[in-house]
Formats: sequence, C-alpha cells, structure tokens
Amino acid sequence: MTDPALSRIADALEALVRNVSPASVTPVDLNVAPAYHWDGIAIRPVDAFAPVAFDLLSGIDAQKSALLENSRRHAAGYPAHDALLWGARGTGKSATVAACVARLQGAGQDIALVQCATDSLASLPALFALLRGSTRPFILFLDDLGFDDDGGDARSLRSLLEGGATARPANVRLYVTSNRRHILPRYLNEQDDPINVRDVVDDKMALSDRFGLSLGFHNLDQDAYLAIVSGYARRFDLSFEPLDAIQWATQRGSRSGRVAWQYVVELAGRAGKSLTS
Repeated sequence: MTDPALSRIADALEALVRNVSPASVTPVDLNVAPAYHWDGIAIRPVDAFAPVAFDLLSGIDAQKSALLENSRRHAAGYPAHDALLWGARGTGKSATVAACVARLQGAGQDIALVQCATDSLASLPALFALLRGSTRPFILFLDDLGFDDDGGDARSLRSLLEGGATARPANVRLYVTSNRRHILPRYLNEQDDPINVRDVVDDKMALSDRFGLSLGFHNLDQDAYLAIVSGYARRFDLSFEPLDAIQWATQRGSRSGRVAWQYVVELAGRAGKSLTS
C-alpha cells in the first residue's frame, strides 16, 4: 500500500519539474519587442529598453558611426559584420551597442537586440535555432566577454562564428564587448619558445579574427572628458565648474564616459533635478 505522504511528495516534485521545464515556458513573439534577454533556457522581452541617446555619446564619434552603419546594413538585409568592441572600461562600448539599435528602431528599421550572459555560451546553439526561425534581424549582444585561456568556451565560440551546422544564422550578428583587444590574454612569455611562436600567437588571435569589425575604445584626455560632461549638462540644463568635474574624475582615477555620466548624476542630485528627458 502506497504511503499517502510519499504520494504527495512525489506529486509535488513532479509539479516542480514541470514548472521549471523549458517546455513550460510561454512562447515569446520575436517580432514585437525592441530587446530580449536569453538566460540560457528561455528568451524573454526586456521590460524597459531605454538606452542612452545616440547623440549623447561623444568622444567616440568614429566608433559609433562605424557600428551604426554596420547595424543599418544588417537591418536592411545587406551583408554586415560581427563586431568586437574592445578597450578601457567605462568608455561607452556597451552603451554604443544599445544606442545604435535604438537609433535604427527610431528610424523605423526592424531590428532587435538580444542580450545573452557570457556564462550561457554553451546554450548559444539553442538560441541560434530559435532565432533562425524568424526573419527579423537580430543583434546578439555578449557584454564584457573575456577568457582566461583558449579553452573550450573560446573554441566553441570560434566555431559558432564561422562554420558548422550550429553556426550563427544569417539574420543574427554578434556584437561583443571586451576589455581585451583579442578577448584572450596575451603574455610576453609567448615569445619564449622559438619553435612555435607564430602558432601560439595565431591561436590567441583566432577568436578576435572572426570579427570583421573591430573597434577600439580608449581612455579620454581631459578636453574630451569635459566635452562629454558639457554635452550631458546642456541636455539636462545643468551648470558645472570644469575644475569640479576634473576633480571628480581624478578621485576616481579615470576619465571616461561612465565617469562623466556619474558626475552628471551628482550634479542633478545637488540641483534637485530629474535626468529624464
């Protein structure tokens, strides 16, 4: 005779499994939302997609123009590159990706952003299969990607970018940000072995070479930093003293678009003003 308590436990466990099963996830319309998030199992619309306005990103005009043009081509169904945005932290890499997509959407072009956490790389074939079922152009965004060595994840991403049955579909382009120019670390001792120096270097660069568009983002000089602060201040009707802005950056040990924005948040807080516009 079956113990009623055990039966209840078994029923509860079965219900729990059904609730977390991918099959139970409500289907999502991939033709509606401006942005989505992939968690490794399911794709969901982003509740509030509100990136920084494209025109507010200053000091990186060449980079954002190149990425916007590449994104425009992809949205129009023309050949376009996978893109690697690399460089110093806080210099606008991630903001540029989102701002380009929003700019095109504002111009009436049908394109969507899909952000995927870098710890979900193993699930990319499943995501590609899902996006392949749509005709809509997508930008798959991997933010702050980096590998400690050229291990399995790095090699798998190389294969997904080029070749094989699980390669990214034609309606998807990957935009990746990284603090490293080649995503993988480089060391001086790579030169120590005179037999296979070229092999070591080529293997390290194999992943970054998969990206047809590589854009470098660098630390700002003082004038460029102040220009960014001025642009934000004009946009939100805030006044500031240049020396105060410089001191803010000095205390944080960095001049970047992120630090400039943080200073503007401080200005708005002091003045009791909103930063919505």
